[in-house]
Amino acid sequence: MENTNWLANHTGRSDFTLVGIFSESKHPALLSLVIFVLFLMALSGNTILILLIHSDAHLHTPMYFFISQLSLMDMMYISVTVPKMLIDQVMGMNKISDIECGIQMFLYVTLAGSEFFLLASMAYDHYVAICDPLHYPVLMNHQVLHLLASGCWLLGSVDGFLFTPITMTFPFCRSREIHHFFCEVPAVLKLSCSDTSVYEIFMYLCCVLMLLIPVIVISGSYYFILITIHRMNSVEGQKKAFVTCSSHMTVVILFYGAAIYTYMLPSSYHTPEKDMMVSVFYTILTPVLNPLVYSLRNKDVMGALKKMLNVGPVFQETIK
Repeated sequence: MENTNWLANHTGRSDFTLVGIFSESKHPALLSLVIFVLFLMALSGNTILILLIHSDAHLHTPMYFFISQLSLMDMMYISVTVPKMLIDQVMGMNKISDIECGIQMFLYVTLAGSEFFLLASMAYDHYVAICDPLHYPVLMNHQVLHLLASGCWLLGSVDGFLFTPITMTFPFCRSREIHHFFCEVPAVLKLSCSDTSVYEIFMYLCCVLMLLIPVIVISGSYYFILITIHRMNSVEGQKKAFVTCSSHMTVVILFYGAAIYTYMLPSSYHTPEKDMMVSVFYTILTPVLNPLVYSLRNKDVMGALKKMLNVGPVFQETIK
């Protein structure tokens, strides 16, 4: 019986059907256009931000190194789901093979897990920069930066290698319609005809651990940051620290909030429609918003952009 289930999961007849968000829309063509525009905005915004950070010497700092990593993750993140979704809509197709589904799931889980830990690393960087500036060059040197970034990617890939094989080896003998626009783990698990309760508990505990460690780092970092900001005598220093931290906290709340809803709330809170809307928010809108959050309120980034476009002096500062 197990061999039969395995073969059923790995033959040409085992293609899944992605119901997607277009089937729920009264104007699928207009929705496709909107998503395509958002996709282009995400790619162009994050690409420009990466180019600015790598080309401008003023942005060769640990904070912008992490932002460039975040932009890279966001570009990959949105590219995992949106191109196939749009191509399927144009071609009138909605099938995905089990292999393609597994690859999509692995990339999505890996990138999401990596971003969890990257946001925690960014919070630690802010903590050291604001609370211990004298030791900042030592504590956040190039070796430490690359170690932290590599650790984020490694931990994310561990999640991918852990969840994807287990999820895709469950027997799927019910309807093969995934009520989602990509192969998200909870949506695929709903199709299994075997008991997945133990695995769901295991996945829940893993997600709690994945979120708990970064949240502790982020919360602890910002606790000490707020104390330090409160003790600052310089109003300008307080303003700069607040702008830097508020940008990061905006991204944290957006990304972690969606992840908590998807993986930690009981199934009674979930419907396919709600799940797709939340997924649209953090797989499509978040990669669009992140470059805006880190650029529009950042004088250094805007200055580098002006310099790249040759539209005037980069900085206009009055030396007292």
